[in-house]
Amino acid sequence: MKYNELILKRQKHTTRAGRGIAAGKGKTAGRGTKGQGARKSGGVRPGFEGGQMPLYMRIPKLRGFKSHRALTKDVYTGQLDAIKKTIIDTTVLAEAGLISNPYVRVKLITKGDLKTHKDVKLQAASMSARKAVEQAGGTLTITQQLARAKKTRQ
Repeated sequence: MKYNELILKRQKHTTRAGRGIAAGKGKTAGRGTKGQGARKSGGVRPGFEGGQMPLYMRIPKLRGFKSHRALTKDVYTGQLDAIKKTIIDTTVLAEAGLISNPYVRVKLITKGDLKTHKDVKLQAASMSARKAVEQAGGTLTITQQLARAKKTRQ
């Protein structure tokens, strides 16, 4: 019989912590002395660095990190009276110069009075803005954001 042909069962003896000095893990049971880690429910959550700003929160603040969340542009009810058209959507707002382009997300917010009848088709609106549009005799419809045309490779 050769040494590499031996078939042995691996015997792993479990150590029982806190069962006296002779047991091998007695007294403090490998927890050191006193302190947060020595307590029964002691310890800190994963990523905790003793009050210092944790790494997972520091990294997004470094250079080169950028939010990819689409910004929502605000349009006010008082600005809608200046637009001559009765149907107002993002393309009309972009032509009027109230937003940068028709592909942004727009929310209608109450600021100023709306006196004329307008049919508004935007992505979001506050409750008071909805009431202001309806009191002026118009309607408010929530629509999807316009998608840009996809570029085709040549």
